[in-house]
Amino acid sequence: MGRGPRGAGPPRRLLPLLLLLGLARGTAGAPGADGLDVCATCHEHATCQQREGKKICICNYGFVGNGRTQCVDKNECQFGATVVCGNHTSCHNTPGGFYCICLEGYRATNNKKTFIPNDGTFCTDVDECEVSGLCRHGGRCVNTHGSFECYCMDGYLPRNGPEPFHPTTDTTSCTEINCGNPPEMRHAILVGNHSSRLGGVARYVCQEGFESPGGKITSVCTEKGTWRESTLTCTEILTKIDDVSVFNDTCVRWQINSGRINPKIAYVISVKGQRLDPMESVHEETVNLTTDSRTPEVCLALYPGTNYTVNISTAPPRRSVPAVIGFQTAEDDLLEDDGIFNISIFNETCLQLNRHSRKVGSEHMYQFTVLGQRWYLDNFCHATSFNFTTWERAPVVCLDLYPATDYTVNVTLLGSPKGHSVQITIATPPAVKQIISNISGFNETCLRWRSIKTADMEEMYLFHIWGQRWYQKEFAQEMTFNISSSSRDPEVCLDLHPGTDYNVSLRALSSELPVVISLTTQITEPPLPEVEFFTVHGGPLPRLRLRKAKEKNGPISSYQVLVLPLALQSTFSCDSEGTSSFFSNASDADGYVAAELLAKDVPDDAMEILIGDRLYYGEYYNAPLKRGNDYCIILRITSEWNKVRRYSCAVWAQVKDSSLTLLQMAGVGLGSMAVVIILTFLSFSAV
Repeated sequence: MGRGPRGAGPPRRLLPLLLLLGLARGTAGAPGADGLDVCATCHEHATCQQREGKKICICNYGFVGNGRTQCVDKNECQFGATVVCGNHTSCHNTPGGFYCICLEGYRATNNKKTFIPNDGTFCTDVDECEVSGLCRHGGRCVNTHGSFECYCMDGYLPRNGPEPFHPTTDTTSCTEINCGNPPEMRHAILVGNHSSRLGGVARYVCQEGFESPGGKITSVCTEKGTWRESTLTCTEILTKIDDVSVFNDTCVRWQINSGRINPKIAYVISVKGQRLDPMESVHEETVNLTTDSRTPEVCLALYPGTNYTVNISTAPPRRSVPAVIGFQTAEDDLLEDDGIFNISIFNETCLQLNRHSRKVGSEHMYQFTVLGQRWYLDNFCHATSFNFTTWERAPVVCLDLYPATDYTVNVTLLGSPKGHSVQITIATPPAVKQIISNISGFNETCLRWRSIKTADMEEMYLFHIWGQRWYQKEFAQEMTFNISSSSRDPEVCLDLHPGTDYNVSLRALSSELPVVISLTTQITEPPLPEVEFFTVHGGPLPRLRLRKAKEKNGPISSYQVLVLPLALQSTFSCDSEGTSSFFSNASDADGYVAAELLAKDVPDDAMEILIGDRLYYGEYYNAPLKRGNDYCIILRITSEWNKVRRYSCAVWAQVKDSSLTLLQMAGVGLGSMAVVIILTFLSFSAV
């Protein structure tokens, strides 16, 4: 068969297409030749619609198929929950639809159990730590993405489980650190009251006859609940006695060389005498002397005309190299009663009067005048006087003196032709008993205590204060100062830093024993944010520069950027906790949190934030500002410690007649460019 002329009919390659179009037109068109109603043949999950003058069956939303014989459920979840519903979700398919559920530890921003993401709803982290007591006693809650962790607070240790821990799965409990009894130190005595809590300090003094050349010996209660022992020890003091000499016929003087010595040294003087007359008996005597002098001396009650051997050594537990001296006393006829006497001191407050005359049988009266002062107290004065009568040649008088006082004692022999007097000085040591009791704190930084002392007598108190912060390891504060008071119930308020743990040692200078008390100060408002203020009138917003604040008044926990209507700036309260996220408000008329950054995520130098960049900072969405509105941008710093929150705020920017941000302007520019490119392409295609 010959070929027909061109244009006589459609090309053969188009015939199959035309046949398919005709078939489709017949199936989807108006009632066919057989009179069948198309709408009556629609699938149960399809609807009949009028399109271009013809009736067709279309599967309902959520179903796919030809509309007449098949409409199968479309599984929207097949691409994965993250793609369909967003992060931290699970996707659930239903006939003709689906819904989303937030995973455990997250909640939907529409505050409902289920949601469809096309309304802007998403899953945000649930801050479980807003519930107090979640981590049990002594526990500290730390929020994490989708959950939370528990740690023991400063001063507590985890027991019976791991750290961090979860209260529903772990048996961990936080118990307060208690180091118990401090360790024993060889040749040392534990003095003063000590705290067994974290940071408590136990202090020791070396026993008599021992010293600590390296300094004071202390043991500290550590975060592990154990005492950290001192590396210093008490070593034995060996006292060397030299240059023993005799003066005034019956008095002995010597020198000591023991390096570092304790304030007082006790001596044992052993006296053994043999008279020249063999018929006389031996004279043996032991004399005890306590003094802090490096050239001690003692006058002995010796017989005239006698050969004596005197052995001088230190009393136990102190050890010494003993010294021995021998001498002979003068005969009786060489002495006369001239009223001269010497005084030696022993047992700190006792005096021994030694007459030069050996003539006995006469009574003598001594007059004592005692005046005591304390170098550290201008108004302190202890004065007394009395007479003392005795037949003895070497009487002993013990005085009732106050501790830690410098005394001048003047003794006069009454009735003597020359009225001979002797003046000596006595420095009494601090008392070995505690005179401070019932110490307690009030008003956070103040102390009061009970003083066990003579009424109306002034006392000086020495304070030694150590301050530390667990959240700021480089922080250390140490203070030492004195106060004076004549009250039996003194009070003092201390200049302490906020958000700090303190150990306070208090000692009356008239006592050797201090008391120690622990104080913890609460945090105060963090420093004001360092911001560069901007005012924007209709132009694009600049990038806002965020600088890290110093932890002067407590640990910094977070930084928040708040967006408020400008009209609310004058009534805004910085410590208001009602500000919510952008999506939780029906409108932004009440303001919202645009960004939240944890302190650990803020670099030490600075970082920049662009308002309206459509990014999430923490759980908050940084939404673009609405054009034409007036806004106030505020930076808020939050400090949190021991369940106390404090805030500080600064106005970062004022935006009037807000325009597009730099990022939005770039987007609009790119969109306009794309339209021009498309129109140009179409014009070239039509040529």
